[in-house]
Amino acid sequence: MQGVSKLNKRENFWGYLFISPQIIGLLAFVLFPVAMSFYLMFTEWDFTNSPKWIGMDNFNVIFHEENFYYALRNTLYFVLGIVPVTTAISLGMALLTNRAIKGLSIYKAAFFLPMVTSSVAIVLVWYWVFAPDIGLLNNFLDAIGITGPNWLTEAFWARIAIIIMSTWQGMGYYYLIFLAGLKGIPEDYYEAAEIDGAGKMRQFFNITLPLLSPTTFFIIVTMLIGVFNLFQESFILTAGGPAFSTYTLVMYIYDLAFRYFRMGEAAVVSVVLFVIVLIVTFIQFKLSKRWVNYID
Repeated sequence: MQGVSKLNKRENFWGYLFISPQIIGLLAFVLFPVAMSFYLMFTEWDFTNSPKWIGMDNFNVIFHEENFYYALRNTLYFVLGIVPVTTAISLGMALLTNRAIKGLSIYKAAFFLPMVTSSVAIVLVWYWVFAPDIGLLNNFLDAIGITGPNWLTEAFWARIAIIIMSTWQGMGYYYLIFLAGLKGIPEDYYEAAEIDGAGKMRQFFNITLPLLSPTTFFIIVTMLIGVFNLFQESFILTAGGPAFSTYTLVMYIYDLAFRYFRMGEAAVVSVVLFVIVLIVTFIQFKLSKRWVNYID
């Protein structure tokens, strides 16, 4: 028994040793910053002096600043624009390639390529596309007799530009997930539906969508979390403009913390963002009981 006990302790030691990098990373880069945020939101700290406890004053300042509401409104705009568009396009691409076609691996690699490309490089390329004077898109529209909008200098079109770019960047990843979900639907369902005389549209709405609902649920939840944290697209492409029309909550947190050194107020906004994402995710899980179907 002692030999077995020593063997178990040795195995446990090596097991903990191998997972220690993950545990250290979780503590250092997730749990500790979260705990610090909850502490700092009740303090005044500018990086140089020691944090000073001021109670709820930071909340009073943030909830009376217009920039906070600009950032919150714009973030919700992007959530409502990016999530449904990206989901629909990704699903459409998965449906089109869910068959035996030549060069399927090439399509998969091409669709997924934006996910492994530097976000900064992607934004710079899209700036070249949307630029009002030398932009490829407006030059193309001019060539066919259409006057292109001022993509980056008008509030409405600046938001549309961010939505287009973000959709293009993320759709390849979600396309692969949808494609994997489609591969998991048994062909027997479609064969039985064809025997009963169901057409393609009826099969799609009565078989594909219901059985793909777990995949769709996963995609929507993860995409919501990602879009709520939208930062580099707006920061590099439009710098939050024009007139704060693309200013997001994460940009607001960045400005408070690293431009104005108001760490306590930045912590308040970060916690507010965390609570919003938590509530939205909780609602999604509650609503999923009504529309998510799992294959037995």
